[in-house]
Order: sequence, then structure tokens, then C-alpha cells
Amino acid sequence: MSSNDTNYTENIERAIQAIQNGEMIFIFDSEGREGETDFTIPASAVTPNDVKWMRKDGGGLICVALDTDTSKQFGLPFISDVLRNASNSNNSFKTTVEKGGDLAYDTRSSFSFWVNHRDTRTGIPDNDRALTINKLAEIVDRTLDGENVNFGSEFRTPGHVALLRAAEGLVNERMGQTELSIALAKMAGTTPAMVVCEMLDENSGRALSKEDAKTYAKDRDLVFLEGSEIVDAYNEWMRTKE
Repeated sequence: MSSNDTNYTENIERAIQAIQNGEMIFIFDSEGREGETDFTIPASAVTPNDVKWMRKDGGGLICVALDTDTSKQFGLPFISDVLRNASNSNNSFKTTVEKGGDLAYDTRSSFSFWVNHRDTRTGIPDNDRALTINKLAEIVDRTLDGENVNFGSEFRTPGHVALLRAAEGLVNERMGQTELSIALAKMAGTTPAMVVCEMLDENSGRALSKEDAKTYAKDRDLVFLEGSEIVDAYNEWMRTKE
């Protein structure tokens, strides 16, 4: 039983402890959605070696998921909205912008801007990306502490770290890796800024199978979670707050 008297499974308890310790875990969303497993780690804990690990053994995009409240305070839009507005003056561009129902697995993308911290040079080396990621966690903490932070004074766009904006209802509105990772951070009482990176199969080039991802995690004694486990635990956690 957890400290807030919520009944969690052993796997969820392990995941929460790992997040609190700044350790890597693995999250599989669902078979009916993307069907992908993501490396997942708190943004505050990321090191250049973690970036190297994700890009070599994961191979997908290294993104930072942010909670809704801080995203709004930073003024971070969904990039599809920005591009849709830009397309109003460019007819040849208009047809490329994501529309509702365009995605086979969801109703909309969670992507916002791509950024570099202003203290980076090119922004793409492991140490540059780690710095940007750490600074994103830092600015979220400062905002949650009540500081009025100017996002643009810290970061520039375009950059090399993709920002993902979580849906307001989290896993009860959208069950992407963005929402699943932020839900875990909230249950763990940690900064709601989480790094996610898809695991790809180096032979097929497709998403790594769930079984192979589970084996990868097990071989390293790291937590592997199904999205449904997080949804159930998050809803139980929310009930304790009512």
C-alpha cells in the first residue's frame, strides 16, 4: 500500500519508486493505439548518457511531455494549430496540415514546439539535448512554485527537443505516452515533465514488439508497464483526492 493509502499493484509501486528515484522505465500504450513501447524517464534526471542510450537503443524521437497547466502558462500551443493558422495564407500548404481524423491512432497530435535551451550551441549533441531537457524540468518547477517565467528568455525555436502538451483530462481524455507519463509523474509527486522515446526494431525498422520490449526491460531489471495499468492506477489515485 502506498503512502497515500491507495491500493496499487506491485508493478505500479515499482514504477512510482523508479520515477521518484529518477530511473528509466518502459511504457507500452496499447495494441489498439500506436502499439509502441517508450523509454520513459523524468526530465530532471536525464544525463547525456541517457540521451545516448535512448537514441541508440530506442531510436525514436526524444521528446519531453509537459502537463497542461504549465504548457498553458508557457503559452505553448499545439503545433497543428500554429500550422493551420499559417496555412490560411498559403493554399499549397493547407492540405498538409493535420485535420481531425487524419491520424489512424488518435484524434490529434500532442506535439507543440521543438526547442533548444539558449545555452546550447547547435542543440543536437547528447550534452546539448540533456541540458535542454533538464532546463525544461527546472522551468516547470519554477512555474509550479509561483514564479512568472518567460519561456522565450530560456528557450529558442526551432530546436532539437520536441515538446508534447498533455491533454487536460490526461489518460481519461487521451491515452498517449504523453498523458501516461505525466499521469505517473503526478502519482509519484514529481515534476510533471517526462522524457519519452519510442523503441524501434533495428531489423525491421518498425516499432519493437511488446514482447521484445518486455524482454529488454526484464534483462535490465527495469519496470515495464502497460498503459491500462497506468489508467487504472491513475483513476484510483484521483478517487483518493475527491
